[in-house]
Amino acid sequence: MYPAEIVLPMKAELTENGFQELLDANSVVNAINQEGTTLVVINSVCGCAAGAARPGAVMAIQNANKRPDRITTSFAGFDSEAVNKVRELCFPYPPSSPAMALFRDGELVHMIERHQIEGRPAQAIANNLIAAFDAHCN
Repeated sequence: MYPAEIVLPMKAELTENGFQELLDANSVVNAINQEGTTLVVINSVCGCAAGAARPGAVMAIQNANKRPDRITTSFAGFDSEAVNKVRELCFPYPPSSPAMALFRDGELVHMIERHQIEGRPAQAIANNLIAAFDAHCN
């Protein structure tokens, strides 16, 4: 488990932009199983989370015409119970962090895995998310 003093500033990049923290399995299930759409960002300490995933997620939310009903986040290596539940709900995708999952009415409809984040600019991640929002959000 990562120390809080390292993780908290990285969490703040999303929570200060409206992302709700999912800290345990129940909060994950409650957020995802609601009617409508839920974006879950599995945050991480890695460089691709800092350089592409977090800025891309924020950019997408700020610039999309259609947005998920809920924007949420859990931190790999810190919010372990929540992340494990998200990963379970993302099956058959293998565990990945960072990662982003869009659910509609409790069903996974779009997934961005680490290998789709690494080496790509934040704008590319934002464009991927915005396209998913256009396809699945009201």
